[in-house]
Amino acid sequence: MSSVDQSGASGAPTTNSEPPVSGPSTESQRPGRPALAVWLRDVIISLAVSAFFIIFLYQPVKVEGTSMMPTLEDQERVFINKFVYKLEPIERGDVIVFRYPRDPAKSYIKRVIAVAGDHVQIQAGVVFVNGHRLREPYVPRMYEDVRSYPDTVVPPHSYFVLGDHRNLSNDSRDFGPVDEDFIYGKAVFGYWPVEKVGTLK
Repeated sequence: MSSVDQSGASGAPTTNSEPPVSGPSTESQRPGRPALAVWLRDVIISLAVSAFFIIFLYQPVKVEGTSMMPTLEDQERVFINKFVYKLEPIERGDVIVFRYPRDPAKSYIKRVIAVAGDHVQIQAGVVFVNGHRLREPYVPRMYEDVRSYPDTVVPPHSYFVLGDHRNLSNDSRDFGPVDEDFIYGKAVFGYWPVEKVGTLK
């Protein structure tokens, strides 16, 4: 790009003694960035971050069936954390989502009652883990069951799971402990219906 010599047409310096007069700054005349553009940028960033968390960390799922009542009801929507068990172990009391061992095309949601190495036994509906009666405030009396289950040691890398609605649940009493390879998430937060929004316990 060619440059323009501003010293005069003849190439000699001008002798005008009048001081230069500066006009208004073009920077001060430039309008500020519209608020709408800033708002759109923030929305796009927020959506991108939300999409990252949903795609890579959380997954919305719909509960079908009543085996986890009253904790989770039929058609309730929850978020499951797909990444948490890469950072921390599965613990007793966790509500997990896993592929049904007898038909991996189906997914089940149940509560972990015992972990690998635990002794678990059920006597007329009362659960014992390692010889101690398990306190289960999430199982109301009307949902209790009277089935028994013989003393069993949970195999390595496996978990004994039960539904909170004991007399309607198909769980480890029927299909045995669940291998960790079938488990793909922890249910952490309910978001629908509105009256049940909150952290799962």
